[in-house]
Amino acid sequence: DVLLVDRAIKPSHGQIVVAVVDGDFTCKQLWQRGGRLKLKAANPTFADIVPTEGQTVEVWGVVIAAIKQFKR
Repeated sequence: DVLLVDRAIKPSHGQIVVAVVDGDFTCKQLWQRGGRLKLKAANPTFADIVPTEGQTVEVWGVVIAAIKQFKR
């Protein structure tokens, strides 16, 4: 799949985002409540990410479209 990401949009609760966690890119749903942040996985085989002290997390951009590629 190909994602179209807009870095100019301010990310908000519930949006799908691309984030950089300790230098690695990930795509997850952003949850923000009461100053707490969680990156929620859509696939149950992957863990949610709840940042811990000392961990670096940067929300890189908001996903605005996805292009599904099919095998030929």
